[in-house]
Amino acid sequence: MAYTTWRGVVGCIKPTMRPGGIEELIRILPDGVSLIPLFLDIRKGTVDEFKRAVEPYEPLIARLAEAKVDIIHPEGAPPFMLLGYEGEAKVLKQWEDKYGVPLFTSGTNHVRALRALGVKKFVGATYFEGPINDMFGRYFQEAGFDVLGMEGLSVPFEDVGQLSPYEVYAHVKRSFLKHKGADGLYLLGSGWRVMEVLEMLEEDLGVPVVHPITARSWEIQRRLNIRQPIDGFGTLLSEMPID
Repeated sequence: MAYTTWRGVVGCIKPTMRPGGIEELIRILPDGVSLIPLFLDIRKGTVDEFKRAVEPYEPLIARLAEAKVDIIHPEGAPPFMLLGYEGEAKVLKQWEDKYGVPLFTSGTNHVRALRALGVKKFVGATYFEGPINDMFGRYFQEAGFDVLGMEGLSVPFEDVGQLSPYEVYAHVKRSFLKHKGADGLYLLGSGWRVMEVLEMLEEDLGVPVVHPITARSWEIQRRLNIRQPIDGFGTLLSEMPID
């Protein structure tokens, strides 16, 4: 069955069943762009679980390709970033060749957004702790960035969405000020609800912010040849830079 809309259809694969991210994305997408969301069920947020999660994406990619969507976006930074920058690229190429539909992951999207904003050295903030943050950092280093820090916040994986945006603001600001010389700020993960503080962070810290929801909206527009800026969520969407 073919799904059509006047500006394009995006198939998204969400790694978790948690609410929030898809609603936020829909609110900031231009009219005429439709989403078909499918879901995995990642629950624990451990390295082992993320490593096992890549293979289950493929049957869902096949279903979306059958639906004749214009783009497929397998979301979730950790599963693909743990493959490494080159390893992720190989998997994406295999899937694009096999299914004939353009794909982008959270990682490739964030790399593209950082480059479009001219960011070379950044501080990252996550809601993970421990060695997994080093793995995230290595992914971006392999992509050519200078990662000054990838600072985690202590919170149970299933409770991330319960954090207030102001708690996250405080964590992100502390993380940024801990390191000197950054020309950008990166927030990993769609689980925390922070849309209302993104522009505040840019104003207070004086650097552009890349966040998964706004970066996703930006890339969907770029992929569908749309340019509809939106204010209130940071430079990436208000200026719509071309990479």
